[in-house]
Amino acid sequence: MKNITLPFRFGIAATGGLIAYFLLLALVNKHTNIFFSLFNGVITGFAIYEVIKYTKIQLADSFTYSKGFTNGVITGFVATLLFTIFFAIYSTELNPDFLVQLSKKWANAYSNFQGIVFFTVAIMGFATTIVLTLTFMQLFKDSNNLKK
Repeated sequence: MKNITLPFRFGIAATGGLIAYFLLLALVNKHTNIFFSLFNGVITGFAIYEVIKYTKIQLADSFTYSKGFTNGVITGFVATLLFTIFFAIYSTELNPDFLVQLSKKWANAYSNFQGIVFFTVAIMGFATTIVLTLTFMQLFKDSNNLKK
């Protein structure tokens, strides 16, 4: 398996988890409560952790910090981009009233409310990806303090 396919597979799997979670929240009418979006970090974090773990298993002795970090970032970015696209389609085509429900005050205050929401969803995903990848790499990197 090529090295680049692993993070794309995990990114697509994470996207599936994010979409399923969002639609589950929509079924119980909790998708407008932004507090529940914190669990998106858990879903994305699990995928990032797993891709770094599998990268380390796959590469064994040739595993490096940069390879693990790269795969974690690619996984998170793929998941974020695909989920943002889904979110844009959902909120403009499938449920056009969603953004108004999300915040009636903001929808009236900003002329480009949709753009602000999509940008925020993407930035939150990218920031979560970087922070979690850096955090998980601390678990998988070789320590310079320990001599073999």
